[in-house]
Amino acid sequence: MRQILGESLNIGSVLTWGPCYYYQKQFFSGEDNPLSKTDRRMHYDLEVSGFPSSHAGHLVLLGLKDQDYPKTHRIEDWPSWDLPILTWARSQGAVVGFAHSGWGLQVQDREIPSFEMPAFDGIGANEFIVDVTHPNTVDFISTIDTPTVAELSIWYHTLNVGFRTRIAGETDFPCIYDGRVGIGRTYARIDGALTYPAWLDGLRAGRSYVSDGRSHLVDVKVDGVDIGRGASEIKLNAARTITVQLRVAAYLDSLPNESIRGRPSDQQPYWDIERARIGTTREVPVELVVNGKVVATKNVPADGQIRDVAFEVAIDRSSWIAARILPSSHTNPVFAIVGEKPIRASRRSAEWCLAAVNQCWTQKAPAIRPSELKDARAAYDHAREVYTRLIAESPER
Repeated sequence: MRQILGESLNIGSVLTWGPCYYYQKQFFSGEDNPLSKTDRRMHYDLEVSGFPSSHAGHLVLLGLKDQDYPKTHRIEDWPSWDLPILTWARSQGAVVGFAHSGWGLQVQDREIPSFEMPAFDGIGANEFIVDVTHPNTVDFISTIDTPTVAELSIWYHTLNVGFRTRIAGETDFPCIYDGRVGIGRTYARIDGALTYPAWLDGLRAGRSYVSDGRSHLVDVKVDGVDIGRGASEIKLNAARTITVQLRVAAYLDSLPNESIRGRPSDQQPYWDIERARIGTTREVPVELVVNGKVVATKNVPADGQIRDVAFEVAIDRSSWIAARILPSSHTNPVFAIVGEKPIRASRRSAEWCLAAVNQCWTQKAPAIRPSELKDARAAYDHAREVYTRLIAESPER
């Protein structure tokens, strides 16, 4: 709780996990910790790390009511792959996703999205590529505590073929960042009083953005529709130009921090506003992203002042739209649906997703229990069928 107060965080999620799991369980109540205050909430949740499924990706189960997977008496009894756990958690209303998403998805490329195929040999959002094809299964993947290209590429590819998973900010204190909590943050608009369920609702709906805490993208509206409202969707009868409005604030010291600016992007800190600085100025670029591509940029002074920013962008087909200051902050998307057609932004992304399922299977299947292989193989085959269909439905551009 001292860390949450010290970083002036309103919400902190403490994740019970494998090591010392049975000792930690005594603190898991499904309620806020008694040390919580009206404006500072600390809640115990579960990270499926140190469990049989950990090789497929560490899961974060937020707002879980029953912490014990059915018919299990010890950690070793839990499933050895992710989909059954996600389905079980969602059935009790939890908001679920993947932790430290980039592990296992690192590539040499620095483009976002990268079309290079990762190894899928880590504990990040690896099996996400399969799980996202199963409806109502995964709500988010985490960002900020692993390399930017690895985190965002898989998310962009799945958005490009029509899925609508959100992103969350994560620190993973003290395992990845041990200096302080709040390295990665999720800012969510909350209706009414600050409660943990209200914050979860904001995350689930995408009424939120992620940030390192030193840049902010708020009050996002696309053609007057607030992000995260009405499924974050606007409907267009035909192709036309739309308006994107938001309020932006950022802060940089007057002098550049060369020790951060000079580091490769795959070295900590992965997300830091210093990396967004334009030359030696005190400005950063606010980028408008449509279907994974930057279509417009406006530079703003990073002096802590809030400024209105607006973009005009032509939308000629169903698309997802987001704003970012990379690598410091990123909004969740708004979905512009043209002529009631689904988003099929990139055949190349769909082809990448299909190849990724096959690559993921080569790494995860050997660690799945023989008794679970039949169901796992069926789930992977389902994903292959979905992406094959999406390839056929996507234009060659």
